[in-house]
Amino acid sequence: MSKVPSLSIFFMGTAAFAGFLIPIVLFIFFRKNKKTDISPFFVGCFIFIFFSMILETSVHKVVLGSSIGANIKNNIVLYAIYGGAMAAVFEECGRLFAFKVMLKKCMDKDINALMYGAGHGGFEAAAILGFTMISNLTLAAMVNNGRIESVSGSLSGAALSQLQTSITTLATTPSYIFLLGIAERISTVIIQISLSVLVWFSVKDKKSLFFAALLIHFVVDVITVIMTGTHIPVVIVEAVLAAIATAVALFARNIYRKEEN
Repeated sequence: MSKVPSLSIFFMGTAAFAGFLIPIVLFIFFRKNKKTDISPFFVGCFIFIFFSMILETSVHKVVLGSSIGANIKNNIVLYAIYGGAMAAVFEECGRLFAFKVMLKKCMDKDINALMYGAGHGGFEAAAILGFTMISNLTLAAMVNNGRIESVSGSLSGAALSQLQTSITTLATTPSYIFLLGIAERISTVIIQISLSVLVWFSVKDKKSLFFAALLIHFVVDVITVIMTGTHIPVVIVEAVLAAIATAVALFARNIYRKEEN
């Protein structure tokens, strides 16, 4: 069985560290430099956990586990549209709930919109990048130390096939690809903060911005899923995502400057 390159392991560790560092840096920056309240950050973390990781995931289990779900998963366009729609609806409705109910008393400071986005996007970075890379590191260590048989020996069928695929992926993926996960999370956090700004001001006085946030979130996810699913080089995918994040951030900044108190 092929071993996972040492450089890949190092870059996985770097990416894991970055995943956990992103929310910490964002929290300190907005709290110290922008004088935001603390609560929006943790509300953002909670909303992502509840609306995305619990509610949205529960819907996925029902829909994708059905006969209709099989058709969705076998068609990259349908899968992108479905996934983009679900992510947009659950996350943007989560933001709407947060600002209308949980952070009602914090709406006097518009900068809190950015702190909320830091919590929402920052926790996503820790969950997706940080924990995923820790899982990869654990698997890589078992492979390189010859202990993977203790796990694979008890598996069969689809579970064994999935484990073997994961091992092959870790062993054959170019090492630098693991670092690109950091770039992806930075772009995603920028988008999450920008969308938080749009929903924030939709609650305050411009309701149409909520639908703009829904549409942007949907389009970004659809584009990303289709590009990834059609095997476009990862570097190009991340470059496109960075360009989109920049455009969304500029749009949100323009809204913020016009509407802030």
